[in-house]
Amino acid sequence: MMLSDADIGALWLTLRLATTVTILLLIIGTPIAWWLSKTSSPFKGPVAAIVALPLVLPPTVLGFYLLIAMGPNGFIGELTQSLGLGTLPFTFWGLVFASVIYSMPFVVQPLHNAMEAIGERPLEVAATLRATPFDRFFTIVLPLAKPGFITASILGFAHTVGEFGVILMIGGNIPDETRVVSVQVYDHVESLEYAQAHSLSALLVIFSFVVLLALYATQRKTSNVGMMK
Repeated sequence: MMLSDADIGALWLTLRLATTVTILLLIIGTPIAWWLSKTSSPFKGPVAAIVALPLVLPPTVLGFYLLIAMGPNGFIGELTQSLGLGTLPFTFWGLVFASVIYSMPFVVQPLHNAMEAIGERPLEVAATLRATPFDRFFTIVLPLAKPGFITASILGFAHTVGEFGVILMIGGNIPDETRVVSVQVYDHVESLEYAQAHSLSALLVIFSFVVLLALYATQRKTSNVGMMK
């Protein structure tokens, strides 16, 4: 399996993108999931629907509207330009922003389910011991929701690695800047370089298989712990 310098560059860029996006999604998704699991606000339904929207929207549609929003005349583009950051399309950080939006439900939903499964009893017991909300979250919620965090991290990372439509719409095909593995495979196929396309595709197939194994192992372990309790 021979990889060119361009292939290796695409792999490293993909890993960098997926790692950055996963970290940001955990930071952003955790308070959203916690709020969704506890609130009785009438805004819960609309917020949950917005978070889950990328699950049903075609990637090109989502990519198109993000491209408009981040463009020179879009509200995000005007904001970034006013901050001296320029515009985000066709940059690495544009890919990061789009990927965070696109992969959000794959992180928020596992976290939401894990936090909702904790119930109120452990938090009420901690409250009787005068634990502050901050203490209860970090000493009760985070440890008990650990399987959800593992699942969310795996799904968020894997989903970002496999992105194509949104990436192509927002980032185009710029070497070492926006050309990730999925775009590199597309380039090889367009150029009729099937051997190179096969090499990269095989790596993605192996990666996907390993991710699914890890996910099933996590779920099985969680189920076994639940039955022991």
